[in-house]
Amino acid sequence: MSEIKIAVIGLGYVGLPLARLFSTKYKTVGFDMNVKRCEALMAGHDATFEVSDELLQDAINNHSFKCTANIEDIRECNFYVVAVPTPVDADNHPDLKPLWRASETIGRVISKGDIVVYESTVYPGVTEEECLPVVEQVSGLKFNVDFFAGYSPERINPGDKEHTVEKIKKVTSGSTPEIANIVDGVYNSVLVNGTHKAPSIKIAEASKIIENSQRDVNIAFMNELAKIFNAMGIDTQDVIDAAATKWNFIKLKPGLVGGHCISVDPYYLIQKAQVYGVLPRIMSASRRLNDGMGAYVANQTIKYMNKKGVMVKDAKILILGITFKENCPDIRNTKIVDIYNTFEEYSNNITIYDPWAHATAVKNEYGIDIVSELPTEKFDAVILGVAHKQFLKLDIKGFVKDGGVVYDVKGVLPREIVDGRL
Repeated sequence: MSEIKIAVIGLGYVGLPLARLFSTKYKTVGFDMNVKRCEALMAGHDATFEVSDELLQDAINNHSFKCTANIEDIRECNFYVVAVPTPVDADNHPDLKPLWRASETIGRVISKGDIVVYESTVYPGVTEEECLPVVEQVSGLKFNVDFFAGYSPERINPGDKEHTVEKIKKVTSGSTPEIANIVDGVYNSVLVNGTHKAPSIKIAEASKIIENSQRDVNIAFMNELAKIFNAMGIDTQDVIDAAATKWNFIKLKPGLVGGHCISVDPYYLIQKAQVYGVLPRIMSASRRLNDGMGAYVANQTIKYMNKKGVMVKDAKILILGITFKENCPDIRNTKIVDIYNTFEEYSNNITIYDPWAHATAVKNEYGIDIVSELPTEKFDAVILGVAHKQFLKLDIKGFVKDGGVVYDVKGVLPREIVDGRL
C-alpha cells in the first residue's frame, strides 16, 4: 500500500482520541457531520475532555491533523476508520443507522485499493453483512476485489486518564490475510502495548461484544446480591470485603449500569443470538436487573425516608451527579435519570447538581434542568449518584435537614453519615 492517509469518521469519545493518536504517525483527517463540533476542535478544545487542549492544539499546529464536516476533505485518504455510535431503539433493538450513514459517506469517496476499518461495537457479521454492502452499492466497487476491510473494536473508557488510547492493547482483523497484516501494522505503529490479530472480522466483532456483556452479567450478580442483603439488613460491602479475603474471589461492586457500552452492547448479541434460535437467558436477565437499579435506589431512599418520618410527598431532594460515571461529562444512557423519574412521581422539588455535565446537553437529551452552582439550602434527602472528585470533598451531611436521609449509590461516603447504600 502507498503512503497511508487516514480518515476517522465520527469524532466523539472514541473517534477523536484515536484520530489524534494516528496523527502522531500519519496525515489524519477527522470527519464529523456536526459542524460546530469540528469548529470547536479546530479552535483547540474538546468538550468531552478525552483529548487535552495541549495535545489537540499540537496536532493541529503540526498540520498532521484536521477536523472537518466537508466530505471532500477525506477523498484523498486511503485508510478509513469508522467510529460512530451503535445505539439501540426504544425497544432495545440494534439501531444500525449511524453505521449505514457512515458507510454511505465512505462509499462516496473510497477508491480502488483503499481499506475501511470499523471500530463501532456490533454483533458478529455486521461489518460484512450490513456495512460493506452499503459501501459497495454507493461506490460501485467490489469488496475484497477493489477495496478491503478490517475490524478493530474500540476499547475507549470515557474519563479514564490511565488506560488512554495509546496504552490500550487492540484487537485487529482484516478481510484477507494480507489486509489483516496491514491493518495490524497501522495500529501497532501507534500503540504502546501492541495488538492481538484475530483470525477473522467476525471473531474480532464477537470479542468486543462479550467484553461488555461479561461485565454486565458480573455487575448484575452483585446488584442481585445487594438486593438480597439489603432485604436482610446486611451491609453488602461488608460481605464483599469478607469474601474477598479468599484468593480466588473476584471483588466487584454493585452499582448503576449506564453509558454507551455495558448498558447497550449486550442487546446486540441478544438480538443476534435469537436469530440463531438461542435464547440468552443470563444476558437478558442481567439487562433487566441492571436497568431497574435506578428505580431501586430511589425506592430504597424512600423507604429510609418513611422509616425516619420524612414526608415523601413534595420532599426536597438533592441528587449529586447525572453523568453515567465519575469525572466525565458523558451523560449517555445515565441511570441517574431513573432515580429522578421515580422521585418525580412524588415531588417536583428535585435538584440535580453536576459540575461535569453540560446543562444544555442534559436538557436536550432528557428534558431535565440541572443547576450549575452548588445549592446552599438543606434537603430532606441527598443521593450521591456519581463519585465525582468534587463531591468527595463535600460535607454531604451539611446539605441534609435534621432527620433527613443520605443514600450513597457509590459506597464512597463515611458510613456514619449514610442511611443506606448499594
